[in-house]
Amino acid sequence: MSETVARNAGTKKKVAPVLSREAMYTIIRSPVITEKTTLLAEFGQTTFRVAIDATKPQIKAAVETLFGVKVLAVNTVLTKGKTKRFKGRPGRRSDVKKAYVRLAEGQSIDLTTGLS
Repeated sequence: MSETVARNAGTKKKVAPVLSREAMYTIIRSPVITEKTTLLAEFGQTTFRVAIDATKPQIKAAVETLFGVKVLAVNTVLTKGKTKRFKGRPGRRSDVKKAYVRLAEGQSIDLTTGLS
């Protein structure tokens, strides 16, 4: 999951990271389906729960390959886990990273069907 950089006449050009199919499924954990994300889908955005250590270029490459769409931008949010009580004993929910993926005009991801 490394990103390669090619040099052309003194300028750096970023090349998309090369990921295996297994790594892509590890990065993209699940879609987030809430009222807010359903409203964002009307504006060409989709939300996914992703791995904590996933980077924006890796998320972009995984979504483009798995769903066959063009990604314009990826915004990420790291939500810290809350401290809660379970049956009277203190516990802690795990941290969650979400990725808001903005798709190109006219493209969408149908989350009701499975991946091939």
